[in-house]
Amino acid sequence: MSNKPEGIERPVNFIRNIINDDLANHLHDRVCTRFPPEPNGYLHIGHAKSICLNFGLAEDYQGKCNLRFDDTNPAKEDVEYVESIKKDVRWLGFHWEGEPCYSSNYFEKFYQYAVELINKGLAYVCFLNAEETREYRGTLKEPGKNSPYRDTSPQENLALFEKMRAGGFKEGECVLRAKIDMASSFMCMRDPTLYRVRFEHHHQTGDEWCIYPMYDFAHCISDGIEGVTHSLCTLEFQDNRRIYDWLLDNLDDFSRPDRPHQYEFSRLNLEYTVMSKRKLHQLVSDKLVEGWDDPRMPTISGMRRRGYTPASVRDFAERIGISKVDSMTEMGILEAAVRDDLNKVAPRTMAVMDPIKVVIENYPEGEVEVIQAPIHPQNEAMGKREIFFSRELYIDRADFMEIAPNGKYQRLAINKEVRLRNAYIIKGERFETDVDGNFTTIYCSYDPETLGKNPADGRKVKGVIHFVEATKALPAEFRVYDRLFTVPNPGKAEDFESVLNPDSLIVKNGFVEPGMAEAPVEQAYQCEREGYFCRDNKINDRLVFNRTVALRDTWSQQK
Repeated sequence: MSNKPEGIERPVNFIRNIINDDLANHLHDRVCTRFPPEPNGYLHIGHAKSICLNFGLAEDYQGKCNLRFDDTNPAKEDVEYVESIKKDVRWLGFHWEGEPCYSSNYFEKFYQYAVELINKGLAYVCFLNAEETREYRGTLKEPGKNSPYRDTSPQENLALFEKMRAGGFKEGECVLRAKIDMASSFMCMRDPTLYRVRFEHHHQTGDEWCIYPMYDFAHCISDGIEGVTHSLCTLEFQDNRRIYDWLLDNLDDFSRPDRPHQYEFSRLNLEYTVMSKRKLHQLVSDKLVEGWDDPRMPTISGMRRRGYTPASVRDFAERIGISKVDSMTEMGILEAAVRDDLNKVAPRTMAVMDPIKVVIENYPEGEVEVIQAPIHPQNEAMGKREIFFSRELYIDRADFMEIAPNGKYQRLAINKEVRLRNAYIIKGERFETDVDGNFTTIYCSYDPETLGKNPADGRKVKGVIHFVEATKALPAEFRVYDRLFTVPNPGKAEDFESVLNPDSLIVKNGFVEPGMAEAPVEQAYQCEREGYFCRDNKINDRLVFNRTVALRDTWSQQK
């Protein structure tokens, strides 16, 4: 019986078509996928696409998705990365059964499968050095040459491989290679390396092993051991599918029709950022960003710190879809998904990031008024919040001009009225400046009959600006983040660091409503008229808010 999802509206794509056909033809009676990161860095938005695909398919088909760490290179791996990956998957809203899987759990089985290949005459120990290996490998136009060690007998290769495991060879002295075809038009099939010597401490197995399998060898066998039905990866592994198939076809345990099969889809390329782990490592190691979780980074931890929601990231994955065509995705699509979700769920508040003092001269001195304001204007169920009003307020410097430039100007000016959000109408009367001519204080009057209603005499006041009451306002730091790079495709730059955006972070100091003192970290708020901001999840000695996204996409308007 097919377990094809019923009643689930999902975009049709080639992977779902393959799964539907496999189930209809009884090749598989259930779906098992896997998300197999290497624990050598933090996950980024491209991995989020894969997480949503693999875990999402398993959910839709009532199947299973394994979280598996392909931990075959201990020199670059760390438990820090393991823990961050688990946290990211959970944050996105997905779960795996039992404990996570590790390729290192299967090291003994890998070894035995390598022995099977040696016994079949399909693998040999090779002593060519790196330079010689490149020379023998050939080029895209010229076939390779057989290694002089290629015809060593299986018995001798078994002894050499056992000596490798026992630590009898130095790093780089020899490797175990598959015996496939040195004349293949696919470079990856010219006797690829299966095992190499590494005297490295492994974060899971300690010092038990000094030989480690290559990714291409371990990955497909791990899929086979775990009963994965559909092994989904990005297009750069398309040629490597030939190794995947060759290995499984030549190992007795997996040589059957229902063994795992690999399918490739296009990776995510996102404007104004890089997806290469090497380049992300470089940004961190060169201290060009604060760390892996810097809100400018495309990492999931960076997006979480910036205030992105799991729902918005999953929605983004749905919007861009799955295909076999490589393309560049506009950053605006991601930000639109974030903006659309936050518009529905983010509580409202007011913040002034470039403050200038306002004195309401006809308001009683020493009196502070409590006003009820909606937490969300379209969702009454979220309730009300208390804001305050008194003789002294702060407004944003950009919301005042001495003389209104034209009739369309809807902010505060001398002899011009404007409404304060959720409060009264005020009118600019006079101002003070410092020695440089900068405004320091604006003196206003207010209409006490206009709280929550229009003036009784019928005059129209269209402008609305935000404010915070001065005596209860809390000082806060605002980190306004922008694109990390100045060009859409920084990965193509000769030196990608040379196209870093010097204005990707601007720090401002201002004030927030007193209710923001207990704002939860990572919770995004709409600071009315300013954008969406969330409280930073690392700095706890002061109020720091990171801009999640602007209220509208200004970058697309610049193109």
